[in-house]
Amino acid sequence: MEDLHEVKLRELSHSVIGSCIDVHKALGPGLLESIYVDLLCYDLELKQIPFERESVLKIMYKGGEFCTKLRADLIVDRSIIMELKSVKEMSPIFDTQIMTYMKLSNIELGLLINFNVPLLKDGIHRFRLNYGKIK
Repeated sequence: MEDLHEVKLRELSHSVIGSCIDVHKALGPGLLESIYVDLLCYDLELKQIPFERESVLKIMYKGGEFCTKLRADLIVDRSIIMELKSVKEMSPIFDTQIMTYMKLSNIELGLLINFNVPLLKDGIHRFRLNYGKIK
């Protein structure tokens, strides 16, 4: 049986992906990443889903805490890390990037979304902390 946390996370993920699909349907592929981020943030605001944009991630190292220049595109409701791309080809470094962000922030779900695809479903990549990419 699924616990309440998992149910809420799945519902939040579904809602966020719905917002991404709405933005992609309205704009199509081929624009700058920043445009998709702007409109996605607006859509999340309309749905009253809390998020932080370009959150600075802290790194703990040998007892010290450091604020870094690593900035996740979006952290949604302190539960989902999102990295948005608008690229011709996805690179394995993007997978590594989101997994690192998830590890540093201790957020268990990551969404890597490439808006530069004809159908957005082909640009959605999900990640779970400690498991990696999931289908």
